[in-house]
Amino acid sequence: MVTSVDVVERMLSTLPADDDHPYRSGAWRPQQAEWNADDLEVVEGRIPDDLDGVYLRNTENPLHLPIHQYHPFDGDGMVHMVGFRDGKAFYRNRFVRTDGLAAEQEAGRSLWAGIAESPAVSDRGDGVGARGFLKDSSSTDVTIFRGEALTSYYQCGDLYRMDPMTGQALGRADFNGGFPAELGVSAHPKNDDRTGELLFFNYGKQAPYLHYGVVDANNDVAHYVPVELPGPRLPHDMAYTENYVIFNDFPLFWDADLLRSGHHVPRMHDLPSRFGILPRRGDPSQVRWFEADPTYVLHFVNAFEDGDEIVLDGFFQHEPEPGLVEEGNVPKALRPFRYLALNRMKTRLHRWRFDLATGAVREESLTDTISEFGMMNADYLTTDYRYAYAATGKPDWFLFDGIVRHDLRTGAEEHYRLDDGVFASESSVAPKLGATGEEDAYLITITTDLNEDASYGVVFDAARLADGPVCRVRLPERVSSGTHSTWAPGAEIRRWRTAERAGDAVEVGR
Repeated sequence: MVTSVDVVERMLSTLPADDDHPYRSGAWRPQQAEWNADDLEVVEGRIPDDLDGVYLRNTENPLHLPIHQYHPFDGDGMVHMVGFRDGKAFYRNRFVRTDGLAAEQEAGRSLWAGIAESPAVSDRGDGVGARGFLKDSSSTDVTIFRGEALTSYYQCGDLYRMDPMTGQALGRADFNGGFPAELGVSAHPKNDDRTGELLFFNYGKQAPYLHYGVVDANNDVAHYVPVELPGPRLPHDMAYTENYVIFNDFPLFWDADLLRSGHHVPRMHDLPSRFGILPRRGDPSQVRWFEADPTYVLHFVNAFEDGDEIVLDGFFQHEPEPGLVEEGNVPKALRPFRYLALNRMKTRLHRWRFDLATGAVREESLTDTISEFGMMNADYLTTDYRYAYAATGKPDWFLFDGIVRHDLRTGAEEHYRLDDGVFASESSVAPKLGATGEEDAYLITITTDLNEDASYGVVFDAARLADGPVCRVRLPERVSSGTHSTWAPGAEIRRWRTAERAGDAVEVGR
């Protein structure tokens, strides 16, 4: 059983107790409390002794009603941390302490317009985001850099620092004064453990529309260059190899005519997909563009060099435009679920090959299985890896009902399907202590169980996914369903071994 559980803080929320909005109820019911829980109860199996580190997951967690219309990306960021050490587990969850969160807690209501609202309804004239005037909720992604967790916002904003073991807020990242404050940083910056660098991009509505930067191991912005695009675009992710970075210019972007009148409506245009490849410390003149089949990609898994070719894996959307979906009598509040449902976007793992010698492009679908939110063993990033782990989705809902392991060499797949009413988060790969192979690892996720009104930290053996969980540990409260995650090995966390337990390390990162 859990031997130590404490509510650290409870945030002010003005959401109604009987809220029935589909993104604020059911599996997406938000939380107000922040918890410390040590020695979590193991309800199934046994915590492996060679599992050492922290699983972190970030997701939107709203506290207030919107000014007019809520979008599921409007909620404040909350990071959940499930740590494993010496055969025991602990849990922390913390709101990301953004300026927007503090202002709305003081006001007791929403102050900024959301994604689905006109900026004109905002009470505040400031804000962030590629479209402008949005609250920086830092709610999209979480990554580890220099022993700290960095949270980020999908349309660009600040990066907020957090201790990955205690959840202590450590303030904004400033990169020793070099942070690109005018545009911020997009979600999905890339931490390259081999070089100690953080690779990032940002984008906006003013030429050149995209920038790329490198933060070195000393926390200095060592490289920052423009990447010229034909107009405003909506990149969500990037990829990198040992020597190159890969950007994208997809044909799903804001309608130019509507944009001139202040409306940010994405449309699919009659254009190819374009991929820009640049040496990691290259200047803008060195970008090479390759054309491929039209699509939109939310997330890439990995990229690597194969002779003269760059190989890139990501999730190809066969139906990228929400407007192509026939909604019929679906209530307006429910439509974002439909737009984000994996079966509506028809997302399948896909491979592109870009020949740097000839300029040729080859591409192929790697599977018929619809999946997304792919993760891999980070020790094998930028190499010719074999396994990708991804989420499968509940039809017509933005909820993850299972996990699939894609074997990229044989094409074989292994599936684990959750029980009805149970939903997973993006699953991270945790290499075992002393690992000697790519599958010598565990797969970690958080589940939201509507049947038991409970949540669990769940551990699978990455080599035997279909066998089911190695262990499950009970969290102190049912948490909202969620998306992006990362794994922080204990070796990368400051004072991981010198602190007797997670709550003792309050000075970490200072």
